[in-house]
Amino acid sequence: MSRIRKPIPGVDRKLLIKDAAKLMPAPTRRAFLRGGASLGALTFLTGCDIVDGISAEKALRKISHFNDGAQAWLFNPNKLAPTYPESAITKPFPFNAYYQEDEAPVVDGATFQLEVGGLIDNKEPWTLERLYALPQETQITRHICIEGWSAIGKWTGVRLSEFLRRIGADTRAKYVWFQCAEGYSNTIDMPTALHPQTQLTFKFADEILPRKYGFPMKCRMPTKLGFKNPKNVIAMHVTNKDLGGYWEDQGYNWFSGL
Repeated sequence: MSRIRKPIPGVDRKLLIKDAAKLMPAPTRRAFLRGGASLGALTFLTGCDIVDGISAEKALRKISHFNDGAQAWLFNPNKLAPTYPESAITKPFPFNAYYQEDEAPVVDGATFQLEVGGLIDNKEPWTLERLYALPQETQITRHICIEGWSAIGKWTGVRLSEFLRRIGADTRAKYVWFQCAEGYSNTIDMPTALHPQTQLTFKFADEILPRKYGFPMKCRMPTKLGFKNPKNVIAMHVTNKDLGGYWEDQGYNWFSGL
């Protein structure tokens, strides 16, 4: 006698399977789809018995965590993101945040001091004048938003790897955590922090970084999705503990590499 499958409370089976496939790294996704992409296959992969909306969300989170690990393992710290000529720059460059443009935080550059802490030798805060005196590079790279749009901008600042060297950071640590003026926070992996294109950005389009794009500084990472690029940064800590982030704590993929 065949078993009668009852609807799972609060779960759209088709949408759940579709969302799960999106979260999987390519090889697993192909195997999952070839295998019939069923709730049984999803249960087998995650070890979660999907009986309601809560257990379905738990299964998706497990796949998301697996995907983070796969992306981190595949990340090549020497592979550069594409760069572009000035003619390709998007004008105007779009503003994007979880708040309106006129709600962007106001930071007094005259009194600003970047707080640094964690697994570093020198915890002395950095003024903007001191930060601006660091060796700087310019990159024209693409910002890719998780919402589906992208834009090319011109960014100037110091390599994060160089800054970490100057503060005596333990680069064997796992993470770098950022705190932003409006309360946003973000944690990145150390290999990304040491990537040659990961930059503490002080200028946009050859001008001091505008408030809406992250004054007094942002961390620009062209190897990551846009929400992993914190702006209006006021503090940075080197740590072995994953301190999470604004969107990551709400279920976004933690690694979010390109």
